[in-house]
Amino acid sequence: MRFGIVLFPGSNCEMDCQYVLKEVFSEEVDMLWHKEQRISGYDAIVLPGGFSYGDYLRTGAIARFSPIMKAVEEFADAGGLVLGICNGFQILCEAGLLPGALMRNWSLHFICKYIYIRVENERTAFTNACSPGQALHVPINHNEGCYYADQETLRDLNERGQVLFRYCGPGGEVSEGYNPNGSTENIAGIMNRAGNVMGMMPHPERACEMLLGSEDGRRIFSSVIRRWKGKD
Repeated sequence: MRFGIVLFPGSNCEMDCQYVLKEVFSEEVDMLWHKEQRISGYDAIVLPGGFSYGDYLRTGAIARFSPIMKAVEEFADAGGLVLGICNGFQILCEAGLLPGALMRNWSLHFICKYIYIRVENERTAFTNACSPGQALHVPINHNEGCYYADQETLRDLNERGQVLFRYCGPGGEVSEGYNPNGSTENIAGIMNRAGNVMGMMPHPERACEMLLGSEDGRRIFSSVIRRWKGKD
């Protein structure tokens, strides 16, 4: 499987994603500079975490207009798999590829720690290697990770199974006490209606080796690879 990782000015998690995909999963990986105007020959595109364009205006607002984003939109429209992590999630929302928006954490503080997220829908291209209701131990690292959507959008997301992850406790219990940033309904990750574009605030690429404290993040990348190989 061949992955393309989009590199914006200010991205800082691209090498983490490259390492995991290449060294842990032995897949092909290329870096795609944000000024590229075409994407071809790739099976999945990753928008990594970081602070694209210094998070000026608001997170993802400038990156959304990078030349490569038109190509990413065309790739997604053609059914290509797109994964946005942290800042990548923010960019996908700004670009209209995912509904809703990411706002300042309710504490108004930057958060960097391990948390748990519960798998809400295991029958997707991004979660098929997970168990129903499984609690994944993965880190977050953000200042604007509070997911917001209006009630109509939330209803659609829930009814269509587009909510993939919610912040939870170690046993999978979802409550306000386990919500690190104030996200509406504890939402930590969603996908589009077509099921080929996903965004999540936690960093699965930082939880793929026990040396880092958890291997739960592997399940996200394993799911994408399994879907591509038709094994899910």
